[in-house]
Amino acid sequence: MSLWVIVPVKPLRRSKSKLTNILSDEDRAILNLKMYENTLKVLKDIKIAHQVLVVSKDSSVLSLARSYNAKTLQEDGDSGLNLALKKAIQVIKAYAAQSVLILPADLPFITKEDIEGVMEYSVGYSFMLISPDRKMSGTNLLFMSPPDLIEFSYGPGSFERHVRQAQTQNAHLEVRKFDSAELDIDSPEDFELYKKLINFENTNQYLKI
Repeated sequence: MSLWVIVPVKPLRRSKSKLTNILSDEDRAILNLKMYENTLKVLKDIKIAHQVLVVSKDSSVLSLARSYNAKTLQEDGDSGLNLALKKAIQVIKAYAAQSVLILPADLPFITKEDIEGVMEYSVGYSFMLISPDRKMSGTNLLFMSPPDLIEFSYGPGSFERHVRQAQTQNAHLEVRKFDSAELDIDSPEDFELYKKLINFENTNQYLKI
C-alpha cells in the first residue's frame, strides 16, 4: 500500500494535562477516547485505498485500533512524539509507502471529505501539504511524499519549522487551512470554544457516555 495514515495517540488518561483544572482524569480519558474513536471511524469510511498505523504507549488505544483493522506500533518509554513518528515512518517504508498523512487524534471536527481531499494528491516528486491549527502555530495535518521528506518537529511553533524544512528540501509546498482541522483541544480555551461550536450547555453533557 503506497498511502499510509499515521495516527499518534497519547495514553488516554495522561493526555491533555492542561485540562486538569477543568476536567477530572476520568473525564479527560473519556474526551480523548471520543475524539480518537471518531478519528478511526472517519478513516474507516474513506474509500480511497490507504493503510492506517496507530502509534501509542496505551495498550487500550492499540486494541481499539486493531478492531478497526488498523496496524499498530507500540511506543517505547518516553521517546516523545517526534521520535515515535520517526520510527513509524521506518515501519511504513518497509511496506513500500510512497506518501504519508500524519493525523492527530484530537481534531474533533475532522471530516471524511477533507481527508479525502488531501489523499487525492498523487505526486511523483517531493511534496508537502500542511494545515496549521487556528493559531497558526501547530501542525494539524501533514501530508508528505516521500514519507521521510523532513525530520518531524512537533511542538509549539511546529508549523513554521515544518514549512522551513520543506523549503530547505526544495519540495513543492502547499499550505491549506481546513475548517475541520483548525481546532485541536489542548487548552481550556480550546475546550470552551469546542463546547460553543457544538452548542452543548456544559461539560457533563458532552462527557456522558
